[in-house]
Amino acid sequence: MTISDNPVDFLRISVLQQYLEVIEGGRVAVRYRVSTAKNGVGERRGSECTPRGWHRVRAKIGAGLPPGSVLVGRRPTGEIYSSELARRHPGRDWILSRILWLGGLEPGINRYGEVDTAWRYIYIHGSPDAGVDGAPRSHGCVRLTSPDVIELFDRVPTGMLVYVDGGNDVSGIV
Repeated sequence: MTISDNPVDFLRISVLQQYLEVIEGGRVAVRYRVSTAKNGVGERRGSECTPRGWHRVRAKIGAGLPPGSVLVGRRPTGEIYSSELARRHPGRDWILSRILWLGGLEPGINRYGEVDTAWRYIYIHGSPDAGVDGAPRSHGCVRLTSPDVIELFDRVPTGMLVYVDGGNDVSGIV
């Protein structure tokens, strides 16, 4: 899918620069530091890469949960993240506070079959602060700190467009 008219409201994620921008009225309203996939960009199921191109926020999960709430399988566990909890579960991929579940919009690129973003369970989600230092560290998702993901969650509606820039110039978008 090509977005023929430049959208005035969308999220833009720069994998190269490790930030997420909220574009409102055609201008950058806010910028957050993120961490995308340590394996780089890519769309194949099992790649643990961050998928490129146009997506939508297909679901928002975690409204009203306390900051630091742990989610597994898109459901709260009742745990609140702490250094003690992290020590007890050293290999856990922490999904905290809120989830914005992405769905690809480009058939054959990030939608359907082996490249489907939604079927790969790719999210924008909260993470321990140490997991969001401007370096690629995730398993494919886009990580923000818990305070940032809560602020973003409250700001954007379900259906919001999201563009993941895998390193290409997107200066013409805004």
